[in-house]
Amino acid sequence: MNVETILQKVAAGDMPVGEAAKLFGRQAKRELGFATVDTDRAKRQGVPEVILCEGKTAEQVIKIMQALIDEGQSVLATRAAPDLFNSVAQAHPSACYHEHGRIITIDCGPLPSPEGHVCVVTAGTSDIPVAEEAAITIERMGGYVTRIYDVGVAGLHRTTARIEEMREAHVVIVIAGMEGALPSVIGGLVNGPVIAVPTSVGYGLNMEGLTALLAMLNSCVAGVTVVNVDNGFGAGVAAGMINRLACRAVVS
Repeated sequence: MNVETILQKVAAGDMPVGEAAKLFGRQAKRELGFATVDTDRAKRQGVPEVILCEGKTAEQVIKIMQALIDEGQSVLATRAAPDLFNSVAQAHPSACYHEHGRIITIDCGPLPSPEGHVCVVTAGTSDIPVAEEAAITIERMGGYVTRIYDVGVAGLHRTTARIEEMREAHVVIVIAGMEGALPSVIGGLVNGPVIAVPTSVGYGLNMEGLTALLAMLNSCVAGVTVVNVDNGFGAGVAAGMINRLACRAVVS
């Protein structure tokens, strides 16, 4: 039961104030035995708790989803395999599977109207799964996203041809594997913050993304920050928050 429902029941005389107060005291979390669902996160951070599906059974994922839905919160579940989605869809027919980003979403209401501008950029096509995880996360937070894919340093003319679009964004997410050079290149050409995401794409001593991670951490370009390997979700949340703050600054 979400806050609005509780208040409606109190206003209608269907729930004593004391009972409502007890329910408000339990609003911050839901204990499921195997998981403690943070039902207050949407209020604190502007995005509900997100379910990482890796390592969880279908039954566990479905129960966590139901706990969020009971609170009136839309669902975002990451790293979801197709067979997991098949199980989720049986319990929640309205669930949607975003194949490229490996994400499951369930809407409990209309999404925020897109505002601001975030660019999500990849060096190569193989980086798109991480990019889609970031882009979908931003869109769920109410950000407008421009996707610019396969513009890596192997052909700098592709990068420079899209720089003006990147300069219009409040924040740019740059995703790259291999030697991880693209965030430094873009960071030196745009006028806003860059969030670099190393991926585990690459040959030889790529070391599952460690080479790209270290290259990005050692960037000499001011304004480039780095998240962990393949962490499209983390980059998406950070960019979504920056975008939201930038929109508020424009309004004020």
